[in-house]
Amino acid sequence: MRIAQIAPLAESVPPKLYGGTERVVAWLVDELVSLGHDVTLFASGDSQTKARLHAVWPRALRLGRPRTDPMVVQAALLEAVARHATEFDVIHTHIDWLHLPLLSRLGVPFLTTCHGRLDLPGFPDVVSRFPDAPFVSISDNQRAPLSEANWIGTIYHGLPADLFRPSFKPGAYLAFLGRLTAEKGPEAAIRIAHAAKCDRSRVRDQAKQGRLEWRETEPDHHGAADGDGSARPARAFQDGAERERD
Repeated sequence: MRIAQIAPLAESVPPKLYGGTERVVAWLVDELVSLGHDVTLFASGDSQTKARLHAVWPRALRLGRPRTDPMVVQAALLEAVARHATEFDVIHTHIDWLHLPLLSRLGVPFLTTCHGRLDLPGFPDVVSRFPDAPFVSISDNQRAPLSEANWIGTIYHGLPADLFRPSFKPGAYLAFLGRLTAEKGPEAAIRIAHAAKCDRSRVRDQAKQGRLEWRETEPDHHGAADGDGSARPARAFQDGAERERD
């Protein structure tokens, strides 16, 4: 099958540092290629992929220098998709709502995976304007704020089977992976650490300078202080996303 994958342009695919959506897209694209599909990835020029790369812009926006107006780059992305749309059997987008006016009129099958939160103002109005646009959720619970959308399935985020190795030895702390923002739920990790009687809570955070480092906090403290980078086995792991409540 001839598949186009449309990635966000904020980060490269995979990202150099932060970029959860771009990382998932990278894994998805490489696996589709391994399965024998003819895949074209529309992404920034500093991306690395097993697929055919259509470089929409030389470098991803967040780390690219000099800075570029995001609207300019998005216009270039839509032009590239419009120009090549008829070359594909299906177009799979990961850029929220930007493409809907275009792809709804081109006559090429497409679907949209929503990777983020859907409870922000204005989203229901956008969905109501495109009642036939097909969407894929990353959990059933994610759909709740936009139940009226044309959901055609739920596909959980996957990752390479050999990426992590489980440890079955008892650990001493709870590890939280994600940005320290309210929507990622670090306060939930702190409550869980309390309930599990963990002596400390370690948080791996995206540092301001673009470096990944360990930060260490006491379970009853919402701030973070730089740690020494060492890590003992974790008792449990919680990623930076709201857990499914269904």
